[in-house]
Amino acid sequence: MAEKSCVIIGASHAGVSLALQLRKEGWTGAIRLIGVEPELPYHRPPLSKDFLSGAKTLDGIALRPRKSFEDNAIELLLGHEAVAINPAAHSVQLQDGSEMPYSQLALCTGSRVRRLPEAERFANVFYIRTAADVARLSAQLAPGKRALIIGAGYIGLEAAAVLVKQQLDVTVLEMADRILQRVTGPILSAYLEAVHTAAGVHLHTATGIKAIEGGTNAEYVICTDGNRHAADLLIIGIGIEPETRLAAAAGLEVEQGIVVDSHARTSDLCIFAAGDCTRHPSLLYGISLRLESVQNATDQARVAAANMAGKAIQYDAVPWFWSDQYTVKLQTAGIHSGYDNVVVRGDATDPASAGFALFYRLGERLLAVDCVNRPKEFMVSKQLLKLGAQPVAASLRDESQEPASWLQTF
Repeated sequence: MAEKSCVIIGASHAGVSLALQLRKEGWTGAIRLIGVEPELPYHRPPLSKDFLSGAKTLDGIALRPRKSFEDNAIELLLGHEAVAINPAAHSVQLQDGSEMPYSQLALCTGSRVRRLPEAERFANVFYIRTAADVARLSAQLAPGKRALIIGAGYIGLEAAAVLVKQQLDVTVLEMADRILQRVTGPILSAYLEAVHTAAGVHLHTATGIKAIEGGTNAEYVICTDGNRHAADLLIIGIGIEPETRLAAAAGLEVEQGIVVDSHARTSDLCIFAAGDCTRHPSLLYGISLRLESVQNATDQARVAAANMAGKAIQYDAVPWFWSDQYTVKLQTAGIHSGYDNVVVRGDATDPASAGFALFYRLGERLLAVDCVNRPKEFMVSKQLLKLGAQPVAASLRDESQEPASWLQTF
């Protein structure tokens, strides 16, 4: 091929970060960024928070102004869908039938919402994944309306916090035994349940969906416990699935995500991938992970860009996540899976507490930390995890010790 060209599929956090970083790494060839949505690429986390509440507009959550793409000679193909990849010919086929050649390809396809088949026929069913989804939902919000949310993950709980503040009658149904069961421990689940209950949200855990009744609109949700919940709005937040269909059809290795190595390279040496869509080796935990976070998307994309430009950098960032609910700022560092003890710093029992930190450990090894309104503990904990440090439990628990002091012995 006469000129190096990079095609990036997915105008996501990962896609935008990769495009800009690739130019910083000295890539002189063409860079083309393909996005299905017609809008300028935007931050997704505010969709269930500031954008849903109306505190921010679409322009206010843009990842970069259009001029940034122009200044970096990044061609935006918004409102276009890539429908096939031909690795042998080094080309991508778009929905309009056109072919786009590449010398390097990056898949930043993200995730798609997990849909509830029995709810699809109703007009008042909503998902929160795109700006268009939220704009459609926002147009239906009004005080006194009954909002029924299926799923008590981050999206469901963040939406509940926004809607109850707008004086809707909010009910959340969760199939698991506790809220956020997949991503955190019982202490934080109990705390956030108390916070939402105090705000007026009706939470029902260990509750499955048996049927949905209604005509044009869903009117009632019948649960496995026999209860019947009325709804004016039905919001589905039951998780997301990695968008791997293009990769699988192209013959790339896929296993609950597009499989990449520590350099963000797929099973095809000319194709890289980053973000929610990938399953990658974690050097920190020694396992294969698929992460759903902005941090992972942006950091992994930067590593991919560097390696596409000829470097050999491994991805070894500490995973971190956040969620805003009411005045609660939750920041999580690390992966808590496999812990056998928790050290508590502060009061995690009072929904009106000033904040606390939960340190998840396996023996004395620190695996992860949940911080509620505790930014100092969060920042230091990320460093402790990176170092593989094993701070003493008594020191973590002792409120008289500044978090920075934990680093002095490592």
